[in-house]
Amino acid sequence: MREYIANLTYTHKGVLFMGCTVDTNYKAKGLDCIKLTTPKYFAVISPLTGSAVFRLHDNINNIEVFRYSESCSLDEYNDAREIWGLPTLYLPNRFDRGVLKTSDAVYQLPVNETDLVNHIHGWVHKREHTVENTFANDEKAVLTTSFTFTDKDEMFEYFPLRFRIEYTFTLSDEKGLVQEIKLINQSEKALPVSICTHTCISAPLSPDGSEETMRLCVPILEKCELDERCLPTEKMLPLSDWDMEYKNGTKRPTLQVISNDMYTAADNLLDGESFYGVIITDTKTGRRLCNEVSKEFKFWNMWNHDGDKGYFCPEPMTAMINAPNLSLPREVSGYNELSSGEVFTCSQRFFTL
Repeated sequence: MREYIANLTYTHKGVLFMGCTVDTNYKAKGLDCIKLTTPKYFAVISPLTGSAVFRLHDNINNIEVFRYSESCSLDEYNDAREIWGLPTLYLPNRFDRGVLKTSDAVYQLPVNETDLVNHIHGWVHKREHTVENTFANDEKAVLTTSFTFTDKDEMFEYFPLRFRIEYTFTLSDEKGLVQEIKLINQSEKALPVSICTHTCISAPLSPDGSEETMRLCVPILEKCELDERCLPTEKMLPLSDWDMEYKNGTKRPTLQVISNDMYTAADNLLDGESFYGVIITDTKTGRRLCNEVSKEFKFWNMWNHDGDKGYFCPEPMTAMINAPNLSLPREVSGYNELSSGEVFTCSQRFFTL
């Protein structure tokens, strides 16, 4: 049993916890990381590996939110950063044959998904980021990081657009983990905007939970048809019985194959109130994990790595796969561009109930 005191302290198994802290000397997988701690949660963030969130843990309910394993070596993690924790991707998902068309240029990115002949996921999550600021008080712990892309980067020859991306992570008992993303165009040409997180949710959520009893609720409107190369056909489909399982919250997110189900986003309901995000429930334990996103995220893409790896990815996306190259209007594809000096912002948060 536990007891909260003024929402800032609690006792658990006879131990008293209070306040919020930032540990700038925390090590994970041999890397210098930042650990944010509140009475209810802790989060481990790795600026050196793209500002990825290694872990978000609910101390009270013993919930491991994101896919994490102590036995996964740093080499294994670096070989596949997209499938651990919470990596944030700029220029996410696939671009047909590596081509990226903006309103004032055409860029040829390397084809790094050779089987489907696409460029996939960009490179920002593979770069070292800079710690800009840390802060903590009785109510929250905060970390701000940044990455600036210049002509010193090996990818600049393919994508000669200077930009800066900033992440602010705020952990509190009241709101959980909030991630704010700011993208700034520092070039003279149009900067394409497409952002997503490859959100790797642990299954089950807790040791006393079960993959069999987990259910995923995703607020969706229409399905975006994809071809054999996982690129949009530009056709929007009505929801089938399979799709409706997302909408009505009966979808089992693992133990079956989910492969790039992409949908337009809609409002959900959480305890009778409007909620723009996904809800994961373990019907065995009654525990819930909620991922609320800002309205800039207009699509959800679902994937679970064949359903047998102990995790799944409900990915919020600001734009469709291959959006810059589609003939669809921007209000349909979600594609956006920034002029020189312009800023794009979006945010999301994770919390447990």
